[in-house]
Amino acid sequence: MRIISLSSDDHSLIQQAAQLLVDTFREHWPDAWSTLEEGLEEVREMLESERICRIAVDEKGNLLGMIGGIPGYDGNVWELHPLAVQPSLQGQGIGRALVEDFEEQVRLKGGLTITLGSDDEDGMTSLSNVDLYENLWEKIRDIRNLKNHPFEFYQKMGYVITGIVPDANGRGKPDILMGKRVG
Repeated sequence: MRIISLSSDDHSLIQQAAQLLVDTFREHWPDAWSTLEEGLEEVREMLESERICRIAVDEKGNLLGMIGGIPGYDGNVWELHPLAVQPSLQGQGIGRALVEDFEEQVRLKGGLTITLGSDDEDGMTSLSNVDLYENLWEKIRDIRNLKNHPFEFYQKMGYVITGIVPDANGRGKPDILMGKRVG
């Protein structure tokens, strides 16, 4: 496996990346990128010059996964958005390798912190369908993963929950905010 920057002139890999977004987010986040055109629009945005867009490819050049980053706060903070790995290849270290590579890219650009949001739209954690305005920090401290939500993957990578956006995706559907210092 190699991790490289996605090139704006590699139309085949751009198509694969757009389809990957649709396929990866279909089950738990169906409104994220529900069509190939929506996926293509996101990939085009990821290829803007100030952003980071890295992909993992196999020895034949097939797309295994992708990760993107958006700068903020004068480049001190980067948002990790999105991370996607071929559904049939998840759990094999591709996501971990992409995140580690992304962290190095952010460090090279002088970034200090990486943030991300990980939505819970369908009851994947104990933070879903509860009143988060009551005892919020206790609920964050006692969070439970009910349906393989990715927040635990990020915790294993050293990210911590820095906050919650209650009702971000509708009543009882929060966004879990996470961050990590890398610089």
